[in-house]
Amino acid sequence: ENKKALEDTENKILKVLSDSKGNILEDETAIQVLAASKVLANEIAEKQAVAEVTEKEIDAAREGYIPVAFKASVLFFCVADMANIDPMYQYSLPFYVNLFVMNIEKSEPNEDMAKRIDILNESFRFTLYTNICRSLFEKHKLLFSFLITLRGYLAEGQLEMSDYRFLLTGGVSMEEPPPKPAPWVPERTWAEMFRLGLMTGVWEKFYEKVGGEIDRWKAAY
Repeated sequence: ENKKALEDTENKILKVLSDSKGNILEDETAIQVLAASKVLANEIAEKQAVAEVTEKEIDAAREGYIPVAFKASVLFFCVADMANIDPMYQYSLPFYVNLFVMNIEKSEPNEDMAKRIDILNESFRFTLYTNICRSLFEKHKLLFSFLITLRGYLAEGQLEMSDYRFLLTGGVSMEEPPPKPAPWVPERTWAEMFRLGLMTGVWEKFYEKVGGEIDRWKAAY
């Protein structure tokens, strides 16, 4: 708005200069218009400078809340995916947005940005969970809890996608597992331990570690 007003003022000055006949210093009307335009231009420039500073402050505050928006988007797709469990679980985007806005308004305020973000994330997750669970069958509530927890870990990098995939599928391998380290170990369990040990990272050769501490595993079993 200020930029548009400043542009209009500049155009007005140019029009006065172009319409002026002879020596402009002798044109009293033109001098008055130019003087008034200069005062207005200075006022607009000052307002624009303040507006630009305010805009930067707003942008900085908005960027500070990106972690809240990120986690809210993760939770939204958790809710949307519940329709894959039962078509009855349909939740609109306006419903979700209204719930989010209501949580912002009711959550505990805090001047510390980091604490404020933690408060918003925690309170919204709880608010969302309690509201969604009201419409879930009892048998699906634990599944929803599992979904929002695991998706949160994945989004924050606390859980590897390969681990998540193995948890859901049990892994896939054409290789035959080596002989069981003890007769009491179930065939299926040993096969899954073997497939888990084919992964990289902390699970690499997991089945060998189990075989090396079979007595401890038997006590746990």
